[in-house]
Amino acid sequence: MSRVSGAVARVRSSALGVTAGLIGWFVLVELASGILQGFYVPLLPDIVVHLGIRDADVNWFEAAQLLLSALVLPVLAKLGDMFGHKRILLFSALATAAASWWLVFADSFGTFLAAWALQGFYVVWLPLEIALIFDRGRRGAHGVSRTRRAAGLLVVGLQVGAILGALAAGRLFAATGGDLRLSLAIPAIVVTLICVVIWLGVPESERTGGQRRLDVGGFAILAGALLCVTGALSFVRLPEGPGPVVIVGLLVAGAVLGTVFVRFELRRSDPAIDIRVLRRPEMWPVQATAFLVGISLLGAQGPLATYAGTDPSLGYGLGLDATDRSNVIGVYLVSLIVGAILFAATSRRASPRVVLIGAAALVGIGYALFLPLHTTLWQVLLCLGIAGLGSGALVAAMPAAAAAAAPRGQTGVASALTNTTKTVGGTMSSAVFGVVLAGGAGAAIGTAAPFAGYVTVWVICSAGGFLAAILLFFVPKVAFADGDAEARATAARGDVV
Repeated sequence: MSRVSGAVARVRSSALGVTAGLIGWFVLVELASGILQGFYVPLLPDIVVHLGIRDADVNWFEAAQLLLSALVLPVLAKLGDMFGHKRILLFSALATAAASWWLVFADSFGTFLAAWALQGFYVVWLPLEIALIFDRGRRGAHGVSRTRRAAGLLVVGLQVGAILGALAAGRLFAATGGDLRLSLAIPAIVVTLICVVIWLGVPESERTGGQRRLDVGGFAILAGALLCVTGALSFVRLPEGPGPVVIVGLLVAGAVLGTVFVRFELRRSDPAIDIRVLRRPEMWPVQATAFLVGISLLGAQGPLATYAGTDPSLGYGLGLDATDRSNVIGVYLVSLIVGAILFAATSRRASPRVVLIGAAALVGIGYALFLPLHTTLWQVLLCLGIAGLGSGALVAAMPAAAAAAAPRGQTGVASALTNTTKTVGGTMSSAVFGVVLAGGAGAAIGTAAPFAGYVTVWVICSAGGFLAAILLFFVPKVAFADGDAEARATAARGDVV
């Protein structure tokens, strides 16, 4: 009996070691992802000069990468569920590395734009990592809680990488004597090394039984819908957009294609995205929360920067220079890291549902406090810190919660959908915020946005947080628990064909 107990203990210890080692490799991957997201921003003025373009043309970089990311994310995540998550993770890392090296040698606006867009393949890294960790942890008694804790650590790695990238870019550019190409080679080298890390250090996930086919028709319809919606919202933010008629037409076309997609998928035995799974009470509130948190997490960063730089002689704003504005953003990023750490630390002791509700409520409270507290730096930092704690916890929690709620064979695409809905929410809010800050919510003063516009931004972000907290009450109390996920995974083994 003692020998059997010892063998079981050794197996559990080995499984834990593999999972811990896997998390360590993935922290490195997310560090690289953060460096990619933070490194280029300080160099954008120098990139403009290098390419001989205007400052306004930089908007096309974000728009192109956003469009490509929205299109490839669900497809790559589904391929990971079908053919192995490591295989697709390595492919996406190689594609990102190739695009990063292309950026080094691109010498025209068109080639640089294409390379920048293709670099967006990194968007699928985190969902695939969550799926791989969940696959390894599923074999133990605490797989779901370990996945939640790991997700928090991965988000910490991501944010730390973003800070390191932003801090290193300007310093490396100066150290190389203003050699832009040599500076751009640094993130390319980092991603290349990460490809080696994935190849040698990451084990493949278990394949589900049965023959599976990629739902090309479903993904084509979904791609069309996403292309129309994100394209329309990107055009709103661009200074030389096609006009309101085209934008509204694209939004209507996106809505029609979305309806067609849902009806098409309900008739498929192995759909691109299982609509029946999305209807589950433990799934749809998570996806809705991802959309709502994207409003403040992605859409409110521009308004935050412009408010911090607005001359206080107008009666609002902080009047901070570029360095001080960077420090404010840095404090916000640190609060995201702290929120992710707290989520990781409490993932096994606290109810996942309660943590999600509390985190969403913190986002609502943080932005609601902006209404009375916005006149001094410490007030703005306090509000941002509270909202950042909640946002950091949610960013870590949502992919893990979606993976726990998905049946076996759909963890990758379920995790990826939280990223897609978050991006759509951020894009939509960014377009709306751009309109209200341009004078749609009040009279602008010179080049400064109206104060009523900032109030509108804070109200929308706060309402998004509180609405997410309310929706999460519809999640069953036992959702995302280890036992509940294991039981559903076992019951679903024969459902995936």
